Amino acid sequence: MRKEQHHKGWNEIKTNDSWAIFKIMGEFVSGFEKMSAIGPCVSIFGSARTKEGDPYYELATSIAKSISEAGYGIITGGGPGIMEAGNRGAHLAGGTSVGLNIDLPFEQHDNPYIDADKSLDFDYFFVRKVMFVKYSQGFVVMPGGFGTLDELFEAITLIQTNKIEKFPIILVGTDFWEGLFDWIKTTMLNKGNISAHDMDLIQLVDTEEQVVEIIDSFYRGRTLSPNF
Repeated sequence: MRKEQHHKGWNEIKTNDSWAIFKIMGEFVSGFEKMSAIGPCVSIFGSARTKEGDPYYELATSIAKSISEAGYGIITGGGPGIMEAGNRGAHLAGGTSVGLNIDLPFEQHDNPYIDADKSLDFDYFFVRKVMFVKYSQGFVVMPGGFGTLDELFEAITLIQTNKIEKFPIILVGTDFWEGLFDWIKTTMLNKGNISAHDMDLIQLVDTEEQVVEIIDSFYRGRTLSPNF
């Protein structure tokens, strides 16, 4: 009897997994339709826990404002902290402000600076990550936690393996990122786990002017389009 109950439960899981495909497909379709209509954007990542008044919150706001004034929209994860700062900067510049929200048990709630028609909700991290990668002309990575590192290294991996076109990946904040950057150079590179030219995939800066210059220089003479 126990064995039969066990198999019954396993079969129910398999059935639920099959039906989940339609929900996943729905998130992809909705995301593609909305994001494809928005135009060129730059994504800003960073900690949801960074408060207004923190130097990195203020810097993220200024960076987003400058990027918006340069003609790009801003995409964030839609929540508080650095995400809010990014959308706030876009809002201050009168630019496009997109929020890709994720349903989480803590931290996440929509910030008030997202354009009303550009707030998208996701249940699946992997669907949301596809939207960031496909529709971003660059990643600006502020100090953050595991989620920020996840987005950073996924983008590096996809570019390194030629799964997507190269775009600027900019780490902002030498005091925060320098230890990681040095470890990549002195440990990963020295052990032969990456190639020397892989280091060119990321750039480390401290100012909004440097961020805008890197993005503008990269796209000078290039066509702006989705990455795959």
